Amino acid sequence: MIRVLLADDHPVVRAGLRGMLSAEPGIEVAGEAASGPEAVTRARTGGYDVILMDLRMPGGDGVAATEQILAADPEARVLILTTYDTDADILRAVEAGATGYLLKDATPAQLADAVRAAARGDTVLAPSVAERLVTHVRSPPRESLSARELEVLAQVARGRTNAEIGRALFISEATVKTHLLRAFGKLGVSGRTAAVTTAIERGLLPPPGRDR
Repeated sequence: MIRVLLADDHPVVRAGLRGMLSAEPGIEVAGEAASGPEAVTRARTGGYDVILMDLRMPGGDGVAATEQILAADPEARVLILTTYDTDADILRAVEAGATGYLLKDATPAQLADAVRAAARGDTVLAPSVAERLVTHVRSPPRESLSARELEVLAQVARGRTNAEIGRALFISEATVKTHLLRAFGKLGVSGRTAAVTTAIERGLLPPPGRDR
């Protein structure tokens, strides 16, 4: 019996996943967590074979939780299940040591097969995710944006002014401008709109209006 821990902050999502997986022979949903830190705590005490991890949750995201779980137990199998398929999200998860990366549009059969494969220690990737990883490997390296530069660009994408971004991130307006100029240089653009558009095209930011 494959014991699964579900980590997702949406109760409705957890209920749907529990229903799908419980109907599969040989798979048991043995625990649930509503945040990254809770997933870390439960993973250390539950003896789970596969941890199905949402990517973005309050109080600590799935990547940070994956890193902590694997630091405590290098043999743990963490399967990311999310709606996000940007290059930055995928690479962070892979670098953290996730066994696989699956999208929430997977069918129940695909999800069950992925859980069984992850329990065996096999790498599981959604086709679009695998394609993005191959493209990334083949593409010439670019200077990457810092975490703060991405935060600033994400605020720009929401239509906020430099002053509003400064207040939201607790930095000065001058510092916001500095981060923007550095991001412009790395992206090879000269303006805010072009920077956001390019970042989205490169998978550094999610498309506007993208649901969880």
